[in-house]
Amino acid sequence: MRKLRWVMDGGGFWDLDVSTPKTLEGSACPVSGNPLPLGLSRGPRLSRPKQVDFMQRFMFAPFVPSFAKPNGLSLQRVLSLPLNDDWVVYLLGQFHLQKFISFVKRSEEKPSQVSSWFKTIGRQLQQKSLYALGLFSEFQLTSDDILHLALDYDDNPRGKAILRHKFPSHELTVEAVSPGLFVDKSGNYWDVPFSMAIDFASLSTSDSSMSYHLSAHYNSGSPEPFDRIQNQIGGPPRNILPGLALKSSISFRNKVDIWKSEAPKLKLVQPYDLFISNPNVSASWNIGAAATTGFGESAERALANEDPIGFFIDNPDGLNASFLADTFASASLTAQLGNFQKRYLDLTRFQAQLNIPSGTKFFYGARNLAREYFQSRKPSLDDFQAVCPNATLSFQQQIFGPLSFRVDSGVTIDLKDPNIVKAKDSVIAIEYALQVLLSAKAVAWYCPQRQEFMAELRFYEK
Repeated sequence: MRKLRWVMDGGGFWDLDVSTPKTLEGSACPVSGNPLPLGLSRGPRLSRPKQVDFMQRFMFAPFVPSFAKPNGLSLQRVLSLPLNDDWVVYLLGQFHLQKFISFVKRSEEKPSQVSSWFKTIGRQLQQKSLYALGLFSEFQLTSDDILHLALDYDDNPRGKAILRHKFPSHELTVEAVSPGLFVDKSGNYWDVPFSMAIDFASLSTSDSSMSYHLSAHYNSGSPEPFDRIQNQIGGPPRNILPGLALKSSISFRNKVDIWKSEAPKLKLVQPYDLFISNPNVSASWNIGAAATTGFGESAERALANEDPIGFFIDNPDGLNASFLADTFASASLTAQLGNFQKRYLDLTRFQAQLNIPSGTKFFYGARNLAREYFQSRKPSLDDFQAVCPNATLSFQQQIFGPLSFRVDSGVTIDLKDPNIVKAKDSVIAIEYALQVLLSAKAVAWYCPQRQEFMAELRFYEK
């Protein structure tokens, strides 16, 4: 599931709350949010056809498995057709294995012989709903421009077009999809007839720098539930309602090295992953602000939610509009032991990140707690809740050679719930470092809460 969050370091209210799941083209991205959390970035991802193609080539996998609702376990295979140096076409096929097994079990036929079993299986394999096809094309228009076109056909056809242009220090992305398939934070899937996004972002490789995003999102048509509503909520998320949203944000980040190992590495032994081959302890922080101007139904929802900062124009005879703004902050700590060179237990890595998604709520909560303390009054749970940050934890341990085990999990605090501390979107993964590519890995991950599994390749993860 590929996140369509408006991403910046640290997390904040600009988050779209939605993501594209299980289209054939989209590569999987569970938590980070997160989706893997931004501080725990899994590194650049390829489109799903390239993922499958690379795994067939490098891992010699005849089929690449994936698991996601509502179809369950599926097997994928891709055929790549390079037409010339600047144009590649991919044909991606998907077989819904779990659905096929369910069809066979539900069949009223009771075969008594082996030949009868084969006939029953053959009849079930003729079910068109067991198959999905995707046609994808990638054009290298210029050295700085890439155009992606995709057409998925499962139950309903879905089209997508993405144009990327790279400037010396910025990137422009234009994406349109019809219909769009989105999943909210509660795990509910929504069909949006048409969705379009334009994003202009600064690029920086420095650990201490400023970054900013300018973005426009347009949705047309009313969202409809794609499947049964898994968790009852008050309608679709605001960000996929019909209307136009203009967003901007700016952030400042800084990283400090607390400790670096001066011990020499093994000579003539290449690390399994070059990017995580130096023992160290480091800390980083990020602070920023974001603003959103909405027009249409999304502005009406903002007015109904009574967001703490902003203003609303409620025009009964015309277009409603809203303006929202807030600040955000995050801080993280990373510690690593081992150079990831030896055969056994030569990598132990831990990372923790605290996020304050709304600086306004945090400030008002802290102010109220201080006032209630000095006035000797009992503080409210709402004020305590407002100053509780969200956390994300990650742990990785080498098992043997290039094989390592990793767990990522979000942690939230809900003072009104008997279970105060809750794990959110935990991801369990087995990673196999592809040493020949310096910093690349094959990853098989599973998210128990979303009940999703996928095998994929990741490159240049920090």
